[in-house]
Amino acid sequence: MASSTTQIDNGIFRSTKWTIEPGDAIPMHVHEHEYVVVPLVNETMHVINADGSEIVADIRIGESYTRPSGAEHTVENRGTRTVVFVEVEKLA
Repeated sequence: MASSTTQIDNGIFRSTKWTIEPGDAIPMHVHEHEYVVVPLVNETMHVINADGSEIVADIRIGESYTRPSGAEHTVENRGTRTVVFVEVEKLA
């Protein structure tokens, strides 16, 4: 299973570093807050949405992207290298 480390949680922002080893995944979850993802590696992730649709997401170091609250998905690493990114949630 993927591992996470909370770096900041001050009531306004929560910053979490995620590490997904090859063959691992972040299980199905719902994002309660709007968030930004900051990739720390160049790699490909597979995002499986709650409705079964799939997105192949090519992430690149430092090329951030944002998603709205309510997003519900699983994130898989089907590659051969570790996926690492920081997720920053806007709590307030």
